[in-house]
Amino acid sequence: MSIEAGQPAPDFSLPDATGTIHSLKQYQGKTVVLYFYPKDDTPGCTKEACSFRDLSEDFAQQDVVVLGVSPDGAEDHQAFTQKFKLPFPLLSDENHNVMSAYGAYGEKMMYGKVKIGVIRSTTIIGPDGTVLKHWKKVPKAEAHPAKVLEFISTLSK
Repeated sequence: MSIEAGQPAPDFSLPDATGTIHSLKQYQGKTVVLYFYPKDDTPGCTKEACSFRDLSEDFAQQDVVVLGVSPDGAEDHQAFTQKFKLPFPLLSDENHNVMSAYGAYGEKMMYGKVKIGVIRSTTIIGPDGTVLKHWKKVPKAEAHPAKVLEFISTLSK
C-alpha cells in the first residue's frame, strides 16, 4: 500500500510491552510519529531507537507522541526498552497487518538479494489523523530521528 501526505492515516490498534493497547484514535489531537523497524536490539534498530530517545524531550516540547513498531513480542520489547531506557512505547505487530497498511512490510533489498520483511520507514500523522509526511525508506537509522524532528519543527511555524 502507498502512504501519501494528505490522506487519512490507516487506523491501528496494537499492544505495547505491558499489553496496553494503543490505537490511532486515542492520539487524536496530537501529532504522532509512527516509526517501523525490523528487530529489537539489533545495531541499526538500536541506533534509531536511542536517537529517538535522545530527542524525546524535544518531541515532547512539540507535543508529539513517538511510537515504535516492530514484529517483536512483548518480552523482547520489554527487554529492549529497559536495556536502553526508551521513554516511548514499542508496539507489537506480529502478524504485519499494520506494517502492511503503512507500506512498511514487503519486498526489500538486503545484501543484493530481494527479501520479504520489515521496511524501515516512518509516518508522521497530524492531530486530525492525516498523514503529514511519510518516509518510505529510512536510509540512515541513527540520523533519521533528527530529520523527523526537523520536519516537525517546520509545522509550528
